[in-house]
Amino acid sequence: MYEKICELLAEKFDVDVSTLSENTSIKEDLKADSLDIVELMMDLEENYDITIEDEEAMKLNTIGDIVKYIEENK
Repeated sequence: MYEKICELLAEKFDVDVSTLSENTSIKEDLKADSLDIVELMMDLEENYDITIEDEEAMKLNTIGDIVKYIEENK
């Protein structure tokens, strides 16, 4: 799952997947704005058949946070 999420982020934010880690910050390192975050959450919901509430989405700061959330809510 981690690798697939990294691939999704690399494509979405036009970065090399090898530069991503569990500690990569979505907002700081990938320069995601609020629209990017909403689109990312929609992509994750579609790809993993989950629902991410807005208040939960705001807590998902790193790739590791996203992976953990999906694993716990799938």
